[in-house]
Amino acid sequence: MSRVVVCGSLNMDVVVQSARRPAAGETLLGGKVSFLPGGKGLNQAIAAVRLGAATAMIGAVGKDAFADALRSFLADNDVDSSGVREIDGPATGVALIQVANGDNAITVASGANLSLTTEMVRQAPHRDEVWVAQFETPIAATEEILQRAHAAGARTILNLAPFMRHPARLMKSVDVAVLNEIELSQATDTDLTAKSPIEAIVAACEKLRLKGARTVVATLGKRGAVVVTAEGATRVPALKAKVVDTTGAGDCFVGALAARLAAGATFVEAARYANVAAACSVERLGAAPSMPTSREVAARLARA
Repeated sequence: MSRVVVCGSLNMDVVVQSARRPAAGETLLGGKVSFLPGGKGLNQAIAAVRLGAATAMIGAVGKDAFADALRSFLADNDVDSSGVREIDGPATGVALIQVANGDNAITVASGANLSLTTEMVRQAPHRDEVWVAQFETPIAATEEILQRAHAAGARTILNLAPFMRHPARLMKSVDVAVLNEIELSQATDTDLTAKSPIEAIVAACEKLRLKGARTVVATLGKRGAVVVTAEGATRVPALKAKVVDTTGAGDCFVGALAARLAAGATFVEAARYANVAAACSVERLGAAPSMPTSREVAARLARA
């Protein structure tokens, strides 16, 4: 199995659970608060390592207590965090997550995540590694990191979330683009919703492939996922889950996809496995702490 390297964000998630989300100007009492490790990059790294891949994390944090907690969490999960740099000035990233009825609304204060530069990346990419990035860190750094990894023969995964406008050339360094319906709609200037026909989803994925990505994976929540390659489209059905919190489900999918590709799986095989892992993750509270182990995914596969 080759190594997974995740370049991206690290946040402390402040999770507030309540019966419903407040309306504008309203105050609700009786909520429950938790402080949990998160950030799309950290979540994806934890998912990958728990599913058996040797994993390294590259990112930026402030010089504060949240940074210490996040680095300790990575170490406790056997993620190589030597590439996580402490910087002066901005605080460690924080996400305020309101959870109600299993769904969530998220506000992010990016903080130190916006200070990630390519100079902080001191680990040269190697052939057959899997390098993963998202859009919670600066686009210019993400583009150069993926270019270096692709040129070195590593496989590259870009999670276009949250969607940001980016140079068209960026997609030419992407082996696998992963995004949900909203992000796919934004990336292709296509009118898509959660109820759009699968044929429309596939057509939008093909548009993104024409921009350079070799494979496009659309995650569709309760409808599963669609994998579009040069050979065609494959639908991956959803699994039933007792949803507690959907925060981090997409990140779990990306981390699991990276882990299985590092183990030698095909794109479709990796996506099917990632779909099962994501179903496991939504049955627990939080993002990074909810990422399942390979044993838990194997048990769910046995029941499928």
